[in-house]
Amino acid sequence: MKKYKPTSPSRRQMMGIDYSVLTKVEPLRKLLIKLPKHGGRNNQGRITMRHQGGENKKFYRVVDFKQDKLDISGKIEAIEYDPYRTAFIARVIYNDGERRYILASKEMAVGMAIITSENAPLKTGNRLVLKNIPIGQFVYNIELSKGRGGQIARSAGSYAKILAHEGKYTHLKMSSGEVRKVVSEGFASIGEVSNGEHALVNIGKAGRQRQLGVRPTVRGTAMNPRDHPYGGGEGKQRRGTKRPKTKWGKVTGGRKTRSKKKYSNKMIVERRKK
Repeated sequence: MKKYKPTSPSRRQMMGIDYSVLTKVEPLRKLLIKLPKHGGRNNQGRITMRHQGGENKKFYRVVDFKQDKLDISGKIEAIEYDPYRTAFIARVIYNDGERRYILASKEMAVGMAIITSENAPLKTGNRLVLKNIPIGQFVYNIELSKGRGGQIARSAGSYAKILAHEGKYTHLKMSSGEVRKVVSEGFASIGEVSNGEHALVNIGKAGRQRQLGVRPTVRGTAMNPRDHPYGGGEGKQRRGTKRPKTKWGKVTGGRKTRSKKKYSNKMIVERRKK
């Protein structure tokens, strides 16, 4: 982690990521896309996600979550920063000359060789079929179904642990504690996602939040009665509602929101601990 000189009260608390592990190279131009900014608004111009807008300009890196170049070895050319995700990304050059971005694992380094194969060696960064990975291994960028691309365990420091192989399903224990069944024919990468220290970052000051695209939030108690269930009253008032509610009166703080009829409920073996 990176600490800063206490030139102000907010700067004293600030903590950042030490980016010395990254390779000092320019991003690959052909794998950059400029995404349009919406400021949290939909196609009708209405705000559907509050407190968004005004962040620094950035390019989206096209990351290969499928890693579908089977049995073609590649070499890590660089470890790079990605402004659109918490994890680091790795630039890979394959033996056929093609370059792609993939999610970097915790122990990935420049010069390391990786491969995607059904029976690849059990080495960090390699990608193989779930049913061929032994019990107890940590995996990331996991496919929910074959050929769909990685969808589980993609953020910084995340992983899933293989608990069992049962028929055509593999039991995975998520970092949240939830145990879930996934089709065994899907691919997964060995190891943990890079930049695990991201959870320790302390933003420190409001200006840094604005640079990240987070706009100010007004407390419900500071609003008028017509704008929020907590609004109004003389001086500082209590909540005034039996259960905590959002701006639109929806109950929050301990209410289950997952649909009881959701198709994937049968895939959850054990829910995460509260």
